[in-house]
Amino acid sequence: MENKKTLIIGATTNPARYASLAAHRLVQSGHDIVNIGIRKGEVADVAIQAAGDVLPDIHTITLYIGPQLQPQYYDYILQTKPKRIIFNPGTENPELADLAKANGIETLDACTLVLLGTGQY
Repeated sequence: MENKKTLIIGATTNPARYASLAAHRLVQSGHDIVNIGIRKGEVADVAIQAAGDVLPDIHTITLYIGPQLQPQYYDYILQTKPKRIIFNPGTENPELADLAKANGIETLDACTLVLLGTGQY
């Protein structure tokens, strides 16, 4: 299986949140992760950091923040140049999807957990 390094935007230490569940499942499935969030801490033994320097070699960005919070991340996301962006339920954003597509980035309205569970990640 290919390691698809994944940037999680909206990472949280709250184990009941889908972003936390996804972080653990991604690591268990053999994918490296980078956690971006607003509160410090760790999830799946990886520190949560603020968006800062653009990271190399990100295959997938998976979003766990609503469309109203996404504009502040547009430049960061586009400069990261992932192969794809996953809009998890509740994060769908036609504006960001259009920007991504215009920059050659695949977009999916899907659930990271379902993709992992069904072997489609």
